[in-house]
Amino acid sequence: RNMSSAGPEGRKKMRECEGLIDSLVYYIQGAIADHEPNDKATENCVCILHNLSYQLEIELPESYAQSIYMQRRNISSNDKTPGCFGTRSRKVKEKQQDTPLPEEKSNPKGVESLWHSTLIRIYLSLIAKSTRNYTQEASLGALQNLTAGTGPMPFAVARTVVQRANGLPSIRAMLHTSHPAVKKTAVSLLRNLSRNASLQSDIAREVLPDLVSVLPESAPGSDVACETAASVCYTLFNLTQGSAHGARLLLAAHGLPKVIAISMNDSNMFSKASRAASVLLYSLWSHTDLHSAYKK
Repeated sequence: RNMSSAGPEGRKKMRECEGLIDSLVYYIQGAIADHEPNDKATENCVCILHNLSYQLEIELPESYAQSIYMQRRNISSNDKTPGCFGTRSRKVKEKQQDTPLPEEKSNPKGVESLWHSTLIRIYLSLIAKSTRNYTQEASLGALQNLTAGTGPMPFAVARTVVQRANGLPSIRAMLHTSHPAVKKTAVSLLRNLSRNASLQSDIAREVLPDLVSVLPESAPGSDVACETAASVCYTLFNLTQGSAHGARLLLAAHGLPKVIAISMNDSNMFSKASRAASVLLYSLWSHTDLHSAYKK
């Protein structure tokens, strides 16, 4: 577990070590099958896999990168640069949906297992069944790492989490935990998932009111809470930017007063959350048919 956080070279060596990743996955599967998701060894295994999934898209061995990204290169060569606030033109979003997804092997070995649907379902199972905060945080964090990029692999993982493995209920439950780091990681994962246009309606329907409930009534009280509030605002931005329905859900959940309160706090400590809230408000105002509702 310590060695897996040693940096890019350490991660590379461990990913290449024959049988290591397979053994970790095998152990966790056994623990879940035996209804023992809370033992320390399971926590260690998940934390190692979490670390080995960090920057995976960037650090993939060339043989995998070529097979996964060859098709994408032809599609993305004419993409326009995304605009400010991370927004994309409709054309770019449509191309994102047309991106070929990497083929999944039925019997993954080694590094292939790190983004395979089998392991994604294991993470979601641990999030739901484990009561160890570190195990929950590492499982959420691994999924956050795997959905962090912009290529076909992160998009495929996101689609598996939301649509194929029905993972949103388990993630939503983590928004209501009392452990700040677990909550923060769950929000960061949802922020990554919400960048995928084809998943936004599902995410908004399942978790938008819960995201609003995470927002504080006024300025957040700590650095972690501030980062969490900023991530919530950017997630809500993704879910409402192109969707008047999403904006209505935010209104119905009484989110607007919270967002306004956060945006008006100009303290340096809360500048990140304040800026994110302001970006969200600016986006919400673009839905002109909701102006009268906002004013009320």
